[in-house]
Amino acid sequence: MSSFDDAGRLTRPTGHRDSRHEGAEVDHTDEIRGAGPASRPAAPALDGLRPALREAVEAALDGARLDRRHAMALADVRGAEHPAVWAAAAVLRDRGRPREVTYSRKVFVPLTNLCRDACSYCTFAQHEDSPRAHTMSPDEVMALVEAGARRGCKEVLFCLGDRPEARWPRYREVLRRFGHETTHGYLVAMCREVVEQTGLLPHPNAGVLSRRELAELKEVSASQGLMLESVAERLCAPGGPHADAPDKRPSTRLAMIRKAGELQIPFTSGILIGIGETAAERIEAVLALRDLHETHGHLQEVIVQNFRAKEDTPMAAAGEPGLIELMTACAVTRLILGPAMSIQAPPNLSADYGPLLLAGINDWGGISPLTPDFINPEAPWPNLDRLAQLCAEAGYPLRERLTIYPGYVDDDAWVAPGMRDPVRSLADPVSGLAREAVPA
Repeated sequence: MSSFDDAGRLTRPTGHRDSRHEGAEVDHTDEIRGAGPASRPAAPALDGLRPALREAVEAALDGARLDRRHAMALADVRGAEHPAVWAAAAVLRDRGRPREVTYSRKVFVPLTNLCRDACSYCTFAQHEDSPRAHTMSPDEVMALVEAGARRGCKEVLFCLGDRPEARWPRYREVLRRFGHETTHGYLVAMCREVVEQTGLLPHPNAGVLSRRELAELKEVSASQGLMLESVAERLCAPGGPHADAPDKRPSTRLAMIRKAGELQIPFTSGILIGIGETAAERIEAVLALRDLHETHGHLQEVIVQNFRAKEDTPMAAAGEPGLIELMTACAVTRLILGPAMSIQAPPNLSADYGPLLLAGINDWGGISPLTPDFINPEAPWPNLDRLAQLCAEAGYPLRERLTIYPGYVDDDAWVAPGMRDPVRSLADPVSGLAREAVPA
């Protein structure tokens, strides 16, 4: 179980590796060159911060675990205070993690885009009568995964709607043609085939699951994920973005994330900003994730994802968070979760993604050289060579990781017996990151 030492620093379960190893493009080089390879961020100037905010930032920099009072002070960052908060988060990151930024080379498999939920901002989920509705056959899945393997992908991200068989009768017929009664059964079978046929590592993002379903997926995957998104129950009220999405109830999602920790599943979660929540409610969500991680030690990364408005949705005209708001959300998440946690921001959701390195993040998430982001199809992945150049010029070399973070790779409690050889054959024996390809 993870805990905090006397200085307030996060400690990992015994046997884990060092936890530190865990659109149109814009040229950001001049903006971030100041953090070059030979420098480490100096302690930021905090004189311009109002007293409560300064006290909270100083506590984080002193290595303290922020209590609720300090954490909530971070909800009110104004004007010229933003750069100081970003700088503090960057300093904290560099105290706890290697001077590098990571990503996972993945193939994105949208197993089915049917879902029983209807979120007000989602274009992924389709009505079964829509011409865009599709459930991939086993042959389609394997053809896509094999193409990903040829492009050097190591992660297979399975993304799908929540329990579509509960809502769509014709989908149940499709499942039966594939030899399954449930989406979960089909997903488990495809994860197993991926591992056995290709050696790639499945990462299912399958919505809300039971304890049994989580345990069954652990046997055929390297990690799993579920975005918390928000703890604001009011977003589920009539007129809210989650009014027609029973699986987005915060209590339901928190319960599943807790079960994943009890089952010792390396897990990804995070917050979604810009869907109507307040800054204080964002912090409540981060605190809830911190509480779960302190108990179970299973959150290998926390994502800060910005809402993107999409045509043909009820929230098409909703305002999107700007870069400053996103950077501050990333920085506040770092200050609350501390130096060791991996904080991720997806680069394809921001035209100006380079400055996010100034706000304490250390990971870009999954990036595919083959498949689009099916959740945000309007947002192309950055070119990997260009991304590597930007990171190197900022003093943070880009390193490929696996979908399972290094701290869990060698611990049998966190890796199922059938996944140990696939995981460890792809992991560098020293760093636990992705093993570099050996030229033929």
